Amino acid sequence: MKVDKVIASATTILPLRLKDMSYSVGNARLLDGIDLTVKAGRRLVVMGPNGAGKSLLLRLCHGLIEPTSGSISWQSQDPRPAAQAMVLQRPVLLRRSVRANLNYPLALAGYARAARSEMVQKTLARFGLIPLAERPARLLSGGEQQRLALARAWALRPQILFLDEPSAALDPSATRAIEDLIFQFSAEGITIVMTSHDLFQARRLAQDVAFLHRGRLIEHGPAAQFFDAPQTPEARDFLGGALIW
Repeated sequence: MKVDKVIASATTILPLRLKDMSYSVGNARLLDGIDLTVKAGRRLVVMGPNGAGKSLLLRLCHGLIEPTSGSISWQSQDPRPAAQAMVLQRPVLLRRSVRANLNYPLALAGYARAARSEMVQKTLARFGLIPLAERPARLLSGGEQQRLALARAWALRPQILFLDEPSAALDPSATRAIEDLIFQFSAEGITIVMTSHDLFQARRLAQDVAFLHRGRLIEHGPAAQFFDAPQTPEARDFLGGALIW
């Protein structure tokens, strides 16, 4: 039986802990021995060169795939808690209106019809989407699609939001709008874990940094420490603009 309204659990699902977590495909180990704790209320930016395993790490954390070895665990002990959401670099949108794209996941989450209608309208207004409500979602601009994807995630009231290169293909104006939303989510208490290839964006957004290289986590700590005093040659080269692989 569906509940009248799904409310974010009073029990926190965080921290998220990865212990000696690895992921392999055939003989290729794509992530190797990752030890990482994601604390509540922080903005963690995952960085590293192309192919380092950044997007793969987020998919594993979100539960889209399972590690080959090691463990991923939540404070809530739920193997894949509901109070989390993920937005991909290229958002997957239904071949329906903007309104329907907000309504459908709420229905799956158990919201009754009246509660869905209320939350959809609240979300449309919150994200400036009322003028686009009846427009086909797939005909929106790239920035509008990403804003809708973020709105859809927010409507589910997650405690943690995974963002995979959320502004990679956007112009500066749309990027600024997305970053403003990330700051707003953070101010609301939503934990942010995102990947970014943009050093300037990472400096603007990160409170913590996890730096991956060749599938290994080689630095993790406060953003100021990482940017001002990186501890490894690979991180220093990366921050200096050198090509590392």
